[in-house]
Amino acid sequence: MAITSGGKGSVLRRKPIDDVDDEKTGNKLFKSLGLWQLTAIGVGGIIGIGIFTLAGLVANGGPDASPVGPAVLISFLVAGLASAAAAMSYAEFAGMVPRAGSAYTYGYVALGELIGWFIGWDLLLEYTAIVAVVAIGISGYFTEFLAGFGIDMPVWMQGTGDTVEGGVINLPAAVVCLFITWILSRGTKTFGRFELVAVGLKVLLILFIVGLGIFYINTDNYTPFMPSGFGAVFTGAATVFFAVFGYDAMSTAAEEAKDGKKHMPKAILLSLAVAMVLYVLATLVLTGMQNYRDISPTAGFASAFQSAGLPVIATVISAFAVLSILTVMLTFLLGVTRVWFSMSRDGLLPGWFAGTDRHGTPQRVTWIAGGASALLAGFFPIRAVADLTNIGILAAFVVVCVAVIVLRYRQPDAPREFRLPLMPWVPAFGVLASGFLMLQLHWETWLRFGIWLLIGMLIYGFYGYRHSLLNPNSPRLRQVRPDPQPEG
Repeated sequence: MAITSGGKGSVLRRKPIDDVDDEKTGNKLFKSLGLWQLTAIGVGGIIGIGIFTLAGLVANGGPDASPVGPAVLISFLVAGLASAAAAMSYAEFAGMVPRAGSAYTYGYVALGELIGWFIGWDLLLEYTAIVAVVAIGISGYFTEFLAGFGIDMPVWMQGTGDTVEGGVINLPAAVVCLFITWILSRGTKTFGRFELVAVGLKVLLILFIVGLGIFYINTDNYTPFMPSGFGAVFTGAATVFFAVFGYDAMSTAAEEAKDGKKHMPKAILLSLAVAMVLYVLATLVLTGMQNYRDISPTAGFASAFQSAGLPVIATVISAFAVLSILTVMLTFLLGVTRVWFSMSRDGLLPGWFAGTDRHGTPQRVTWIAGGASALLAGFFPIRAVADLTNIGILAAFVVVCVAVIVLRYRQPDAPREFRLPLMPWVPAFGVLASGFLMLQLHWETWLRFGIWLLIGMLIYGFYGYRHSLLNPNSPRLRQVRPDPQPEG
């Protein structure tokens, strides 16, 4: 195992770009995903909770924030612009390093082990939390769907006490987390096929909503367009940010792509472009159909069509919204399992987690991450979980944008399938935009984030640093490369 900059004892030792560690450890992920399956995974991760839940939540404001109103459209565009700069940075890296791990691997290659560790540790929490917050969003539509048939769920199982008076647990959210865990455990090939079909249905549903809803727009609902000013719009952008970066989790599957260097950059840019067009159309229809004060913060489009006197359509939307949002959960659960797998395979976490079954699926981390997301979904309110996910992903974006600049100047001649334009201005804008959005988040979110990183620092200090495969004295190296036997 080669040791690069910083010396063999340095926390800034870097992972070589051409390190084929999957072959050295024997833990491999199967290559079964083509361009359109990768793009579907990206679109599946981006579109879902943003349109069906967060658009209504941010427009209405809910109990804890100022209403953004129809200007939620600008919130999505601000988030999308910041995301686009990071997307091009991800695309350049994906064309160079088609390995599992996404931002963790990119940071490890360009900035060193300690930075890679922090981003990987950060993503373990953020991706798990995203699965949870999306499940909470599904729960709102599921309740609306049952109500359309005259079935009222007991209040105690509809949500936590912070969101539903008398609520104890969000049982539908917890159950759906376990359901998508089971789907992912069936293997990447099965998951890829499900994602392709489900994303196709999702896009058709959104086009149907937009096509029908446009006839029920009342332009008076667009006034006032920005009821709480630009400050609320930027805060809203920080809240909806995780709805525009599903390509990040999709890039964790690079090692399972049939031609990762060629297809990953295209899939990243395609998925973001498709998603942003649909976001703009959907938010215009939502805030035009119903006054932002009356939009449901948990099931926006269902409430909009109810207000238009179309309860049957509202029920249909609720049913298909549940199916379509499942793809978001699948994408991010895939992300957390592949980052965890990659960190374990590199020696930074115990190798037990890197074990795969005959389908090339890391079953252990899949079920652990799925169980953790079920607990978060069952017992935490949606806004607290959403803000926690955003600060971590924004931090990852900062690292990736810095890393792509560093690697472009450190290894300018390394083969790149995609080269982002206007270097270093585009990634520099990504750093500034992501940092600005991080500053819009509540201090409690920063506190929770800091505590998680402190726990990670302790684990790295006591385990990861010593067991890393880049440490020539690592106990894991004896498991990877047996001692040579004497001749004769």
